[in-house]
Amino acid sequence: MTAQAGSMTADAIRGAGLRVTEPRRAVLEALREQPHASADDVLGRVLSRVPGTSLQSVYNALGDFVDAGLVRRIEPAGHPRLFELRVDDNHHHLVCTRCGAVRDVDCVVGSEPCLAPSETHGYAVEVAEVTFWGVCPDCAASAS
Repeated sequence: MTAQAGSMTADAIRGAGLRVTEPRRAVLEALREQPHASADDVLGRVLSRVPGTSLQSVYNALGDFVDAGLVRRIEPAGHPRLFELRVDDNHHHLVCTRCGAVRDVDCVVGSEPCLAPSETHGYAVEVAEVTFWGVCPDCAASAS
C-alpha cells in the first residue's frame, strides 16, 4: 500500500468518526482490492497485513463501517453476506446462480428509488434494492 493510499484510508476512517487502528485500515484496504467480499475473504487479506487478527475483529470493523456509512452490506439469498465500498449511489447487483460471482449494475432509471412499489402502504420509499440472478460468462462458457 502506498503512503498516499494509507493516508486516504486513515482519513476515511477518521472522517466517519472512528478510531484508526491497523485492523480497520487493513479491512478497508481489503475491500478496495476485492469488492463484494465476504468477512472470510476480508480476513484472508487482513491476515497478510496484520497477523493474528481474528474473524471477530473483522466483523466488528465491517459492522462499524456499515453503521458509519463507509461500507455497504449486501445479502444475496443463499450466499454469505458481502461487503463493498460503493455506497450511496443507487446501484444494484448481478449474481451468478452457479458460482456466486457478483457484479455491480447501475440503476437503469437513474434516480432513487429506481423502482416504485404498486402500493406504498404509507411508507416514504427511499431506495430499492434489486438483485438480478443469472449465469455469468465464465460459468456459461464452462457449461458448453
